[in-house]
Amino acid sequence: MNASKFPSIKTAQVADLIPYARNSRTHSDEQITQIAASIKEFGFLNPVIVDGENGIIAGHGRVMAAKKLGMTELPAVEASHLTDAQRRAYIIADNKLALNAGWDDEMLRVEFDELGAMGFDLDLTGFTHQEMFEIITDKEFAPGTEDDQGKLDQLEPKLIICPNCGEEFDSRGHEK
Repeated sequence: MNASKFPSIKTAQVADLIPYARNSRTHSDEQITQIAASIKEFGFLNPVIVDGENGIIAGHGRVMAAKKLGMTELPAVEASHLTDAQRRAYIIADNKLALNAGWDDEMLRVEFDELGAMGFDLDLTGFTHQEMFEIITDKEFAPGTEDDQGKLDQLEPKLIICPNCGEEFDSRGHEK
């Protein structure tokens, strides 16, 4: 696509946006709260995508979070050029393609360590405390096989303090 053909960002009225009735992606209240916290911290940085008639193609969770925050306007990209089949397929693809990505745990460990040292609220990353614990701990003897568990059982438990919440865990993942 030529850069001159990129859709422009417009302002959409939250009250006028229409969720796609057949959206197969779900959003829990907890996730909407996380998205709202992210919007409060970072701003509304990811526009919703609409179909030219205020139908939401992508951004259902962001719209719900915006409503929770009392927002009345959002940035939106109009994708009226999509056919009905393209629009419906993109609604699925937009969600699934993001899930197909992986994580570099070493890089996440470095980022979590440094952000924690800066006093940043790591809950805003969307990772649970358990997920962060698993990433920041030494994976050399990660449980998964009998041999690994035997090696873990022989180790002296190491105290690990979550940089975000201050909870203490031992190297076997048990809360102190």
